[in-house]
Amino acid sequence: MKVKAAVVGVGSMGKNHARIYSDLPEVELVGVADSNPDHAANIAVKYGTKAYEDPLALFESQHPDVITLAVPTVEHHSLALQAIDHGIHLLIEKPISYTIAEGQEIINRAQSAGIKLMVGHIERFNPAVRELKERLTAGELGRVFQIDARREGPFPARIKDVGVVIDLAVHDLDIMRYISGKEIKRLYAETERRIHSYHEDLFAGLVRLADNSIGTLSINWLTPTKIRELTVIGERGMFRVDYLTQDLYFFENATIQSPNWDTLQVIRGVSEGRMIRNTVEKKEPLRSEIEAFVASVREGTEPPVTGKDGLKALELALAVVESGETGKVVEFHR
Repeated sequence: MKVKAAVVGVGSMGKNHARIYSDLPEVELVGVADSNPDHAANIAVKYGTKAYEDPLALFESQHPDVITLAVPTVEHHSLALQAIDHGIHLLIEKPISYTIAEGQEIINRAQSAGIKLMVGHIERFNPAVRELKERLTAGELGRVFQIDARREGPFPARIKDVGVVIDLAVHDLDIMRYISGKEIKRLYAETERRIHSYHEDLFAGLVRLADNSIGTLSINWLTPTKIRELTVIGERGMFRVDYLTQDLYFFENATIQSPNWDTLQVIRGVSEGRMIRNTVEKKEPLRSEIEAFVASVREGTEPPVTGKDGLKALELALAVVESGETGKVVEFHR
């Protein structure tokens, strides 16, 4: 029996959810809803489903098993609770909610109702990131010293309710936790508003993880070309991920040893070794994300990105905004 799916919000991201649901053999796309009825109608015609302006009407007439919420962040809370009340499993585009309190209520209500809740942190499903995670877990890099994230590009006119931290940096804060398996214990941020009318559009940050490795973040909406990179430096070399091409590179640390004749000690250093481009099977991350969500519903398993994961990413992003505004270091006490 097919899983009945629906999408609420079919803008730049939601329309892709509709496309993928309609293409999955085990899923039936039973409807889409959008506050702009023309958008909903166009997507419904394209993918052979029904269009709605009111999400509640969609819930009550089509009784979907799962939905994607791809609406502005301020609407996540109310729509998520309505879906939970109708027994619908939820994939919420990041961030989980506008506030911590709202996110916690969504998690509590979903748990009480037996609803699967997944947050759309899509970068976890990039094949290069997954390959990196496996190699780090296997200890191929040895001790990790530093993680550097660079996520830069032009200003997106579609974003109006949040700044660059909540829209973009939340990805990298989550990925640092994901690939390292460690929590962030301290952070400091510098933010600026250069072009964006209401929120920050430039962020440079520094974090300390629980294993005392360091993370740096360079995020903005001011760069005229799109850059999405992640590097991890450790005792055996450096991994570099290009999110856009889904490539994973390894730069080997060819350790050098040279004698210090004055002290008769051996001085150890770092030298450039081989560069290896790892074989990574390319796949659309959003498709992998939606397949994982549907599988968790069908099999009754925990989604790979839980509500708690989404809430932690939001907590970190809000702390970044706070640090940028106050100029203070934010500590997390466990």
